[in-house]
Amino acid sequence: MTVIQKPSRALRVLRGSKVGTKATRSRMGNAAVVFFLVLLAAFMSFPMIYTVNVAFKPMGELLKYPPDFFVQNPTLQNFTNLSNAISNSTVPFSRYFFNSIIVAGLGTLLHVIFASLAAYPLAKHKFPGRKTLFMMVVLGLMFSPTIVEVPRYLQMAAIGWLDSYQAMIVPLLINTLGLYLMKQFMEQINDAVLEAARIDGAGEWAAWWYVVMPAVKPAYLTLTIFAFKDFWNNIGPVMMYISSESKKTLPLALTNIMQGGLPRLGATAVVGLLLMLPPIIIFLITQSNVIETMKSSGMKD
Repeated sequence: MTVIQKPSRALRVLRGSKVGTKATRSRMGNAAVVFFLVLLAAFMSFPMIYTVNVAFKPMGELLKYPPDFFVQNPTLQNFTNLSNAISNSTVPFSRYFFNSIIVAGLGTLLHVIFASLAAYPLAKHKFPGRKTLFMMVVLGLMFSPTIVEVPRYLQMAAIGWLDSYQAMIVPLLINTLGLYLMKQFMEQINDAVLEAARIDGAGEWAAWWYVVMPAVKPAYLTLTIFAFKDFWNNIGPVMMYISSESKKTLPLALTNIMQGGLPRLGATAVVGLLLMLPPIIIFLITQSNVIETMKSSGMKD
């Protein structure tokens, strides 16, 4: 049995190839950049702050025109109304939440793995048709996924995957943006690093896992954020492929509650908050690693 060892020489080359640069900017320049970034951050945070405030507004403030940006008399009645609406469902709330975690979590993991595996040979191996394949990937970025919904439905029906978790996960795994992102990052890896790994006796699987994936950590963490957001918020496949209530996801269940009209206006405000929270939590967990790794990911010959 062959034992795969960590390519130590490749790791030493990889660590030694990281270089740091010191920015030369005046204090006034730093102050101007910080001021601009603060204004930009405040502008981009307004929708999230407003969503949080709306979730705690009583009915009178929700119907007020023009609306107040900040809640004046906060209340938890909207959360109670949402709880009452969910309790009338034939499926427990925990079941919807479980389905969403399975679809978003497993789908994100598989997408990152498949995208990185497909990008590795395109970035670091030369074979006939490589440029043509990559051109097809780039062209795929120009088309909306909506145009392939009918063929996807026919495929899911032909293989018997309707009303299953596979129907909600597998179609979204074929996302050219993830492959493009991983391929562009992998091209920055010094070929000497992979050669050192092969001299250490590492095969392609070991080189991909021990050398390539640590080097493209910013890419796969960024891809994790985008993929989780897409899997969590995409209710199209659920509406098309799923007929059983017990297999529907939380965003679809909450979206159905939002269609209750004026009596459920407060519950609708809470739904917006709940749908926004999971992607934000994933971003907060991964963003520090993305930023820190970005600063030290440059490699030169």
